[in-house]
Amino acid sequence: MDPSSAPSSSSSAPSSSSEPAPAAAAAAAAAAAAAAEDLAGGVAAMTLDERFALLRGIGEECIQEDELMRLLQNKPVPICYDGFEPSGRMHIAQGIVKTINVNKMVRAGCKVKIWIADWFGQLNNKMGGDLKKIQTVGRYMIEIWKAAGMNLDGVEFLWSSEEINKRAGEYWPLVMDIARKNNVKRIMRCCQIMGRSDQEELTAAQIFYPCMQCADIFFLKADICQLGMDQRKVNMLAREYCDDIKRKNKPIILSHHMLPGFKEGQEKMSKSDPSSAIFMEDDEAQVNVKIKQAFCPPKIVEGNPCLEYIKYIVFPWFGRFEVVRKESNGGNKTFVTMDELISDYESGALHPADVKPALAKSINEILQPVRDHFNNNSEAKVLLNTVKKYRVTN
Repeated sequence: MDPSSAPSSSSSAPSSSSEPAPAAAAAAAAAAAAAAEDLAGGVAAMTLDERFALLRGIGEECIQEDELMRLLQNKPVPICYDGFEPSGRMHIAQGIVKTINVNKMVRAGCKVKIWIADWFGQLNNKMGGDLKKIQTVGRYMIEIWKAAGMNLDGVEFLWSSEEINKRAGEYWPLVMDIARKNNVKRIMRCCQIMGRSDQEELTAAQIFYPCMQCADIFFLKADICQLGMDQRKVNMLAREYCDDIKRKNKPIILSHHMLPGFKEGQEKMSKSDPSSAIFMEDDEAQVNVKIKQAFCPPKIVEGNPCLEYIKYIVFPWFGRFEVVRKESNGGNKTFVTMDELISDYESGALHPADVKPALAKSINEILQPVRDHFNNNSEAKVLLNTVKKYRVTN
């Protein structure tokens, strides 16, 4: 298989060159139907308040809570939009935090549309603007989420290049109308969504990007925009556009927290600094070294990346945080709430030397299925090795 070939399906990673046997296809369809039935049953067993709490718990910010409650009351299967620009190897915030959030959305009865923004990566000059390379990165990322345990029963992967071409007559007039109703200064305020500053010298393509991302929300008929806090400005642009066109139902913004890098003062994990982020296929030794070297000041909670990893990854994944230590240092302890852990950490009863090995152990346990997948699946292995080469050459 050529890892640089374009995606062949709008809803999943590329299929193999031959069609599945009828019996295999029937079995797959039956399994999907059974999974959907189980999911529907689970949603039906939840109260409205429970579904609201599950979704609201994803967001550091929700605009607006009353709109979210009303949506759940009035629409049986809301559409949640999430998207990503294929731009190289995946770090743990994009891999595990997204898996956690998507699984919560699916459990709450939402249909999740994940927008593989390959054209956007090209606009933003990722992989040197080479669309085939960008699409290869996109397929590698889907492989990671599959291996990490994302519940794909309620998820649809959509490639922007394919979907826009299919419905060009719907998409481009929408983009043009958004562009016409906003001035350049307002659009440039959204440039943070591309990892850019409005002070940078931007290409015309990069200025066009926010208009397109705003259009995506309406094009995908999204009820909820579930993206990071760094995408907030363009989501607000979409709500403002609703005012312009006198649309009553605005997209609800559910913005999740951005995990920091491991170095002091790094507000956001960065792929460009490999020592500041854990990548999804990092081996056990790499994870141990990165966490050992991480900024983790004693008794200080604010701005402590190790504690943020525990709060936003370990607790949601395991429901607990286990510390193993000698009796002379306080003995083993299992924390079941973040508040309990913070109390011990601020008092000094829990030391960075306790936190770091326990955190590394938890992260390695989470990542092991991903490592196994890329070691044992030949197509996944080719994708990973290809993406690693892109990263080096770029």
